[in-house]
Amino acid sequence: MRHEIEGTGLPQAQLLWRKVPLEERIIFSGNLFQYQEDNKKWRNRFSLVPHNYGLVLYENKVAYERQVPPRAVINSAGYKVLTSVDQYLELVGNSLPGTTSKSGNAPILKCPTQFPLILWHPYARHYYFCMMTEAEQDKWQAVMQDCVRHCNNGIPEDSKVEGPAFTDAIRMYRQSKELYGTWEMLCGNEVQILSNLVMEELGPELKAELSPRLRGKPQERQRQWIQISDAVYRMVYEQAEAHFQGVLSKLQLARPAMEAVIRTDMDQIITSKEHLASKIRAFILPKAEVCVRNHVQPYIPSILEALMVPTSQGFTEVRDVFFKEVTDMNLNVINEGGIDKLGEYMEKLSQLAYHPLKMQSCYEKMEPLRLDGLQQRFDVSSTSVFKQRAQIHMREQMDNAVYTFETLLHQELGKGPTKEELCKSIQRILERVLKKYDYDSSSVRKRFFREALLQVTIPFLLKKLAPTCKSELPRFQELIFEDFARFILVENTYEEVVLQTVVKDILQAVKEAAVQRKHNLYRDSMVMHNSDPNLHLLAEGAPIDWGEEYGDSGGDRGEGSCSPGSPEAATLSEKRRRAKQVMSVVQDEDTGLPFQAGSEPPSPASPDSVTEVRSLLSQDLRAESPPPESSLLNGDPAQESPQPTAAPRASSPPASPAQHLPPGKAVDLEPPKPSDQETGEQVSSPSGCPRIHTTTEDGLGMQTEF
Repeated sequence: MRHEIEGTGLPQAQLLWRKVPLEERIIFSGNLFQYQEDNKKWRNRFSLVPHNYGLVLYENKVAYERQVPPRAVINSAGYKVLTSVDQYLELVGNSLPGTTSKSGNAPILKCPTQFPLILWHPYARHYYFCMMTEAEQDKWQAVMQDCVRHCNNGIPEDSKVEGPAFTDAIRMYRQSKELYGTWEMLCGNEVQILSNLVMEELGPELKAELSPRLRGKPQERQRQWIQISDAVYRMVYEQAEAHFQGVLSKLQLARPAMEAVIRTDMDQIITSKEHLASKIRAFILPKAEVCVRNHVQPYIPSILEALMVPTSQGFTEVRDVFFKEVTDMNLNVINEGGIDKLGEYMEKLSQLAYHPLKMQSCYEKMEPLRLDGLQQRFDVSSTSVFKQRAQIHMREQMDNAVYTFETLLHQELGKGPTKEELCKSIQRILERVLKKYDYDSSSVRKRFFREALLQVTIPFLLKKLAPTCKSELPRFQELIFEDFARFILVENTYEEVVLQTVVKDILQAVKEAAVQRKHNLYRDSMVMHNSDPNLHLLAEGAPIDWGEEYGDSGGDRGEGSCSPGSPEAATLSEKRRRAKQVMSVVQDEDTGLPFQAGSEPPSPASPDSVTEVRSLLSQDLRAESPPPESSLLNGDPAQESPQPTAAPRASSPPASPAQHLPPGKAVDLEPPKPSDQETGEQVSSPSGCPRIHTTTEDGLGMQTEF
């Protein structure tokens, strides 16, 4: 509320952002084999991922088309995606010591192919899948990692009060147990995080009490332990959910009265808090400064460099992928008849940020992130929290760039340009958007670096200062007026003071790094204020439906049992039309895979360099007559034999088109969503689909706090 009143905030972003990203979209669908633990057999399942990244499993595609409830909806928060049975067996063996299988004994899991994909969770049940080819395994791995990445970010970032209060409470509770540093299981929604917190303490007790009672061979005892852990986790989840909802209801009822008091007494509250902070600062500053100087300051450059290299490479890759996709689309406009095909191209481009395979090259840049020699010193259990956060920023910046491009292009189309004028406008808009992307990505990365450095160093400082400072904090309570005791907390103020002792060094380190050209960061002095004031007004209009405005209005809507003119038929057809698909699984034709999805011809290649792309584009623009048709460069190849109009192109990743699913009958395609009520697999009741809960990642602040 103080920030709201005083007007402090982040620099204004240059790119626009979608208010409702990927509504009514299916990210991915296809078939895969799943291991059934009840009968110990592998079954072919049809799976799809809706826009909120819950993995939905159906008996088969016919069951999906007939709207039969799915067999399972998997919320993958907290899971790890494994591609090796040996890696899985090692994790299972570590989870229950003394159960490592001897050589010659059958392992807990046998995979019929060389391409497994396993979802492993430290407490919940595990899921076993396999594919017939390495290409299929790579695609499903990218999709499932995307699911984990988004489900882990389960606390809505537009929650400016409840979200930070919750994560602060979790962190302080763990600190009271002498557990400092990052926590890998601070992922998912609030109830999942609470369940993980309980299991962190309960798990060792259960192992100590129950492991001596387990009977059978090592693999059988492992299987029993997994089942016990999953059953306990579900019980914990149900109880945590009931308690959390009760607390949340009370807080929501009390909030209006609290806000009224704060607004009325804001000046007095701020004065009281600053007085408290000055007293705490005088007490801890000498100790904190020595600790920072000796144990933190020397390591800040090393931590920052380790973070900056992969992160900057990832954001550069985002820029390159965006440039390539727009340039390919521009060439397609020249080769395929101009505006007539524009709706199809833009429909695909609008979903670029949510295409797991096209974004994979960006995400992979973060994988080499290591804090060698520093993780133990600063008690960083895993770098995954930083990797996933940076990857989410990449996805957001890609979507912002695409959406800004869409908005500007849509405005340009209102002028009725010719094909040649349109191509020149696309190139001009692309360069304009790239400049905005460079500025925004620099701001986002600098903020990410500052927050990551705080996440690494603050817990370390708190742990170092705790023996001499923590016991003295209660005496500061008397400095707070009783009326303000609900709003000013001594421990929070103490942590803010500790943060201030190191934040100056962190800001200086990031500022110095911005001067180095290799990281492609803007200096702090480079500030763009309202450089494009009319652009943000364009975003206030209705969302652009490229398929509706510029697509083929006479396309097939599918067959159905309803009469063509009936409202029901219109509704079903409309829902089917809206259910666009970002990508679908593609099998090689010669694998003999018994999956349902068909094969896709290889996509043409692309130019090796920006210079070559621009030269090709300028050649086509100077052509006096339209060139013959050629295959699409962004999506499915055209059905006719292509007539080459440009130089041979280097290899490019295959692009999967957005499709209307499913083909055939006009059915209601509204997919089931992952539910916050379930902790692993949710078996649907015959009455219908599970309750829907959509999570968002609209904000840019760190979700997982220090």
